[in-house]
Amino acid sequence: MALWIVLIVVVIAALALASIYNRLVSVRQMAGEAWSGIDVQLKRRADLVPNLVEAVKGYAAHERGVFDEVTRLRAQVGSLPPGDVPQRAQAEGALSAALGRLLAVAENYPDLKANANFLDLQQQLSAIENELQMARRYYNGAARNQNVLVESFPSNIVARLFGFAQRPFFELTNEADREVPKVAFNQP
Repeated sequence: MALWIVLIVVVIAALALASIYNRLVSVRQMAGEAWSGIDVQLKRRADLVPNLVEAVKGYAAHERGVFDEVTRLRAQVGSLPPGDVPQRAQAEGALSAALGRLLAVAENYPDLKANANFLDLQQQLSAIENELQMARRYYNGAARNQNVLVESFPSNIVARLFGFAQRPFFELTNEADREVPKVAFNQP
């Protein structure tokens, strides 16, 4: 009888261990999928940047510094390792700020603002930014779920035993990115 009790306890413990392990694998996969969603949106934005720069360049050739900065930041983002969330978030924040300056330059050129190609590029960029924001929120939620399991008892024991780690959040590292942008309209 004692042997059956020990056997039942061992089976229950093994099932609990397997259940916790499978849950950890599931949340890790969800976080990986969420990061992939961010990566896809960042790639879409990076592919759009050269077209946007070229459209503005034709109208504002003397704004060379803005074009060079956007191009440099796009290249920098492309050279970062895909899984380095904090570094990627910082570089993407800088690229977003540079794109904002590029669009601010475009505001000074009424012909450009009326150009159908530029308007289409601007709408695409806006749509990508919205998708990117949703992908970041989804990723951060998936990272939160993984981090809770990695820190909570008894799953923290299983996580440590099998090498599961916390996942960093995709967040702004530059405090200037958190500030509300200043909008000024040029008066004729």
